[in-house]
Amino acid sequence: MTTTYAALLRGINVGGAKKVPMAELRTLMEGLGHSGVRTYLQSGQAVFTTGHGDEESLAAELTAAIEKHFGFGVDVIVRDHAYLAAIVDACPFPAAELEGKQLHVTYFSAGVDADRFAAIDQPAFLPEEFRLGDRALYLYVPDGLGRSKLAEQLSKPRVNKGLIATSRNWNTVVKLVEMTAAQ
Repeated sequence: MTTTYAALLRGINVGGAKKVPMAELRTLMEGLGHSGVRTYLQSGQAVFTTGHGDEESLAAELTAAIEKHFGFGVDVIVRDHAYLAAIVDACPFPAAELEGKQLHVTYFSAGVDADRFAAIDQPAFLPEEFRLGDRALYLYVPDGLGRSKLAEQLSKPRVNKGLIATSRNWNTVVKLVEMTAAQ
């Protein structure tokens, strides 16, 4: 039985660092035995189908292959279509009424609980807000991520300690659901 997944690579092709050409990434993933490999944008999303492994082992395999091929480490989170679709369905914000740049999802490598974020004074950042989901955090930033003071707090190492965390805007979140459903 095969499953379609999305691989989310953290921090590549940003500001000239950790250059990973998408054509090379596709070839690398095909060499690992995955089929139907497609990439989306240059910021580190790949969709693929495979009959072996689970999310954690596939992420570890891809992380090791990228380090061997490109010579630097990249954190990778792998999630299947059902998970990605559930994240969209569970969105606590009115996504249909918002611009893609106003809503983001941070995917985590493991589950998180509210205690991790207890030191963040949410009312102080209004109208920006966040809500927790299944290994994810939904972030509403009406003026975009680049100007968000709340996003700055949420990305601090003390908040994400022990986790891989990578964020995508809502347009990308929805596109990954579509791409993983199409295979």
